[in-house]
Amino acid sequence: MIKRRAVFAVVALLAVVAAACGSDDKKADNTTTTGRVPTFASGTTMAKLQAAGKIKVGTKFDQPGFGLRNPTTGKVEGFDVEIAKLIANRIFGPGGADKIEFVESISANREPYIENGNVDIVAATYTINDARKLRVDFAGPYFVAKQDIMVKKDDSSIKSVTDLGGKKVCTVKGSTSEKNLTAKAPTASVTLFGTYSECAAALTDGRVVAVTTDNTILAGLVQSSNDAFKLVGNPFSDEPYGIGLKKGDDAFRTFLNDSLEQIFENGDWAKAFTATLGKLGLTAPSPPTVNRYTAGSTATTATTAASTTTAY
Repeated sequence: MIKRRAVFAVVALLAVVAAACGSDDKKADNTTTTGRVPTFASGTTMAKLQAAGKIKVGTKFDQPGFGLRNPTTGKVEGFDVEIAKLIANRIFGPGGADKIEFVESISANREPYIENGNVDIVAATYTINDARKLRVDFAGPYFVAKQDIMVKKDDSSIKSVTDLGGKKVCTVKGSTSEKNLTAKAPTASVTLFGTYSECAAALTDGRVVAVTTDNTILAGLVQSSNDAFKLVGNPFSDEPYGIGLKKGDDAFRTFLNDSLEQIFENGDWAKAFTATLGKLGLTAPSPPTVNRYTAGSTATTATTAASTTTAY
């Protein structure tokens, strides 16, 4: 009798262990860490991308730290690029980053590229604001930058945005920097280019005396300037970066928001920051809070954004 009870006890224990293992396997099916390819409902953008075997991601090719084409390898590198790779892994499974086709997207063409289907998403220092929500949807934010000013290393005359009055200042077409400058330095002479690298060139040869955009973008330009430039270090707005996608695709936006929250929690976001922006000497902040605004909403983003939100 005692022997029979012992056998029953062992069987019961094995059943508990098997159930526990089965539970772990079921949970693992919803992750990309097991080597399995995620499954999505038919008709969703995620399922369509899987079927196509490719995702087109709009990003910048001239932004040190965020999206910069490596002249040696030809590959685009930076924080925005790493965020896109993490998203791709959650669509296609491990190795999904290899299924990305990066498309150069400057500030002026991001909304048209999304609307016309040139890209599936945009991760390109893309500030979330109400005006843009009228044309596209956003997931995120996944980072919050601050607008600042870059000048030549020996320039001590510019200490804040109010010092830009009467001076030649450069920013990029398709941004709202011009409006911010008009509001905060109404007598500034604004020069507009298509990229910030063109603004940096104009600062180098004296066509302008300052460049204004997000401090993280400027930090990359400062680093690549061979000590010719510096940051003023007096930011005057907050810039929440999000992933742009086609308006009204609620399921895809929910998936992207879920993915961002997961990479915030599992440490992937911090690793991406360290590998990119960390190399510019920037310290990783805490990830921002994802704003799950209602489709079509023009509510302000879930950040401590300033009253004027600049679009980059």
